[in-house]
Amino acid sequence: MKSRLTDLCLMAMMGTVLVVSKETLAALPNVELVSLLTILFTLVFRRRVLGALAVFLLLEGLLYGGFGLWTAMYLYVWPLLAGLTWLFRWMKRAWQWAILSGLFGLAFGTLCSLTYFPVGGVQMVIAWIISGLSFDVVHAGGNFLLALLLYHPLRKALDQLERRLPQRA
Repeated sequence: MKSRLTDLCLMAMMGTVLVVSKETLAALPNVELVSLLTILFTLVFRRRVLGALAVFLLLEGLLYGGFGLWTAMYLYVWPLLAGLTWLFRWMKRAWQWAILSGLFGLAFGTLCSLTYFPVGGVQMVIAWIISGLSFDVVHAGGNFLLALLLYHPLRKALDQLERRLPQRA
């Protein structure tokens, strides 16, 4: 029972950290720590990242006063990053994670555009991709630099936290 409560608290804490990190950097368009933190949470806390992403989605909805198409985007975009991270979990170097995070930032607009297909078809998807390309380039650069600089210190801190948690039964 104690382990489940610890897991719930950990997932709530991680989801809150995702929101706070996103809002802290909100003045810098498309520069965010959510990608790097999702990668790190996946590597260190494994599938508990899904609970953190659910908390993140819920808190973002409450913060912005509702749920819309962005909600559908978040339902698959962030778990996709967690899945890619798990697939490449063998990578150990910061530059490798920086490349993955940068590529994710570059693909972010394209991935999000898929929600517009039922509304406006292929034309709307293409328009969304083209109009957001400059933002995706900034997103890629920000993700790359943040991962390159912060991967190792944050990984070390999260590994220490994980070791201090009660062991799961």
